[in-house]
Amino acid sequence: MSASSAPLLQISDLRIQYGSIAAVRGVSLEVENGELVALVGPNGAGKSSLLSAIAGVVPSAQGAIAWHGESLAGKSPEDILRLGIALVPEGRHIFGSMTVEENLRLGATIRTDRGAIAAEIEHLFATFPMLRARYRQIAGRLSGGEQQQLAIARALLCKPTLLMLDEPSLGLAPIVIDQVYEILVRLRREGVTILLVEQNAARALDTADRTYVLSAGLLRLSGTTDELLRNANFDAAYFGVAEAETGTVP
Repeated sequence: MSASSAPLLQISDLRIQYGSIAAVRGVSLEVENGELVALVGPNGAGKSSLLSAIAGVVPSAQGAIAWHGESLAGKSPEDILRLGIALVPEGRHIFGSMTVEENLRLGATIRTDRGAIAAEIEHLFATFPMLRARYRQIAGRLSGGEQQQLAIARALLCKPTLLMLDEPSLGLAPIVIDQVYEILVRLRREGVTILLVEQNAARALDTADRTYVLSAGLLRLSGTTDELLRNANFDAAYFGVAEAETGTVP
């Protein structure tokens, strides 16, 4: 397969190991340009480990991760970020003692087009109006939902082709979760490809173009929302029950 015809992101037979513990066991998946793809499963399924491996934060023990058909093996997290893959980690990881403005500008540190940054921050205010109102405030004083918006906006200032989010709804009130997902849908419409890790399967299925179900480090099922909801094995696959078969929904 040529690089031009390859998926935007392709993971093949990936295995991630922490000592004697296998967090991810031979997972393969693809993300095409312009998609919003969800990765769902219970705690400990290997979802966060998978995103961390794509971002270069943790090494893989086996398998391959390809970006536009080219291997990411041996590349540092900064190299991968420069290629256009940005991760919003679980827990947001904003710098609480810095202002909203300072946090945002950290997202643009890898860029060389410094003159465009102020204009892009202004553009982000249309998607995240809260940031304009809080621009000079200390980020640690923001609510959880506001911090999540700041983390997403900071990642967007890296100008990613692929935005990866790890549990963006974690710890947020339902009305705030609605706001975060409205933002993700809007970003997808604007052309940002999204790979979303979410424990809340119902929320992910309601938003994603396609969803992969992981449990105990294994890919159990994959398909569109309609395919998964029609599949009698979905609940068993999500919770890793033995009779759930690994594979793709027919």
